[in-house]
Amino acid sequence: MKNPFSWQLGSAWMVVAAFFFTLMGVLVKKTANDFDFGFYELVFWRTIFAVVVLGVLALARGDHFSTPHWQAHIWRGVAGSLGVLLFFYSIANLSLATATTLSYTSAIFLALLSWLFLKEKIAPMTLLVLLAGFVGVVLLLGPSFSAGQSLSALIGLCAGLSAAWAYLQVRYLAQLGEPNWRVVFYFSAVAALMSAALSTLNGWQPLTAQNLLYVLGIGLTATLAQLALTQAYRVGRKFVVAALSYLTVVFSALLGFIYLGDTLHWQEVLGMGIIIASGILSSVRKTSTVN
Repeated sequence: MKNPFSWQLGSAWMVVAAFFFTLMGVLVKKTANDFDFGFYELVFWRTIFAVVVLGVLALARGDHFSTPHWQAHIWRGVAGSLGVLLFFYSIANLSLATATTLSYTSAIFLALLSWLFLKEKIAPMTLLVLLAGFVGVVLLLGPSFSAGQSLSALIGLCAGLSAAWAYLQVRYLAQLGEPNWRVVFYFSAVAALMSAALSTLNGWQPLTAQNLLYVLGIGLTATLAQLALTQAYRVGRKFVVAALSYLTVVFSALLGFIYLGDTLHWQEVLGMGIIIASGILSSVRKTSTVN
């Protein structure tokens, strides 16, 4: 007999993923600000950890790395790498909650990109969601523009756009039958190569006994978050999981205030709420379309 609570337990994995993603963000901000690491270096250490872990697991299972869709993997890797690079930059230069919320505009951008490139129809309700999301973005960016952080805020918004483009590529790879581990592995490999090239051009920060724990922590929390996220979508209800993913914003606001000393303007809180609501409603529309 099927456990009636299995989907609830599965969705709870998203709470775990949100917590670890938030810890990753805290570690990225602390490492960038306290140890002067470039955001491109932190992307390298975040992704090379995943490459090693996923590679070892794949070898242990006897999985094959070869694929006939390597070009699609490269495009997905470039889009995803750009999104992570921009996201880490915004974390280093904005409050953790603001940077995280801007990255979650990917759900709104995904609906727009699906209309532009996949010719999916936009229902009146979806159009209202997109407009509401745009209002939320304007409200969220207002204090950052007033504080002279306009460039960092726009880069954070571009991180959401890049993530949405990467999600389109992931959808295409799924239609081609590529397994999840291979998609994540090749994305991590491309991101590691791109960030390593940038780090070499700009100079590497030497690893010390003090900063090594932070660097390893970034890779570990990111990998644990990714594994929990995959498990949540595998065994949980997609809408519930998508809604719970926004706990990352809540956790980021709390830890940012408690541990990093971040403060939020009322306008930013209102903007976050609207963006979260728009993202959840967008997920509802996507889920109902799929079903």
